[in-house]
Amino acid sequence: MSSESVDGSDPVGVIVVDDQSAVREGLVLLLGTLSGITVTGQAADGESAVELVAAVHPQVVLMDLNMPGCGGAEATRRITGAHPDTRVVVLTTYADDESIIGALQAGALGYLTKDATRAEIGRAVLAAAAGQAVLDPGVQQRLLSAAVRGVPSPAVPGQAAQAAEAAGDTELTPREAEVLVLIAAGQTNREIARTLFVSEATVKTHVNRIFMKTGSRDRAQAMRYAFTHGLARPTS
Repeated sequence: MSSESVDGSDPVGVIVVDDQSAVREGLVLLLGTLSGITVTGQAADGESAVELVAAVHPQVVLMDLNMPGCGGAEATRRITGAHPDTRVVVLTTYADDESIIGALQAGALGYLTKDATRAEIGRAVLAAAAGQAVLDPGVQQRLLSAAVRGVPSPAVPGQAAQAAEAAGDTELTPREAEVLVLIAAGQTNREIARTLFVSEATVKTHVNRIFMKTGSRDRAQAMRYAFTHGLARPTS
């Protein structure tokens, strides 16, 4: 089932992964109504998803998390490791810190809960295909809380640098560490500029330097770097 894009470009190929057949088939039907998206396959578990990605090479995988056998996080890790051009968007009922951060560390580029609207799912798929991270607003709020708890307040001079040093990365400046924390919280450049009372151009410079120093291709990889190195972590 497919739908041509508005601008005439090839539609984004998506596979749907969910162990509940009714949910999976419903998502296939929903995606088929969206312009610029075509469903190229579906799978009922993570192991089947890994095999299907290798066979059809979709641009995006819409991935459930809690599935028997190979779960969504493990499948995401295997897919993004073997097929870096395939993006994974998690669509799940779970929005706890462990699930969110586990999925992002595994390589997911987007994270939505199953109360997302048709339009939100479509936007997330298209954004992921373009390499852009999309997070449910509730997920962003939880990440912000985790980031605030995970790193001392930037208002105290030197503490962000100490956090970066504790994480094993002494190359990040204190301001870059602060910006990385806010990236991990899901903030846009404009939102970071407002938070830190600096210009958006200044934020862009910091973001580019962070990408270079952490070896990140995009914001999603920078977010995973922050979690992996302890600059942000779940609330206890």
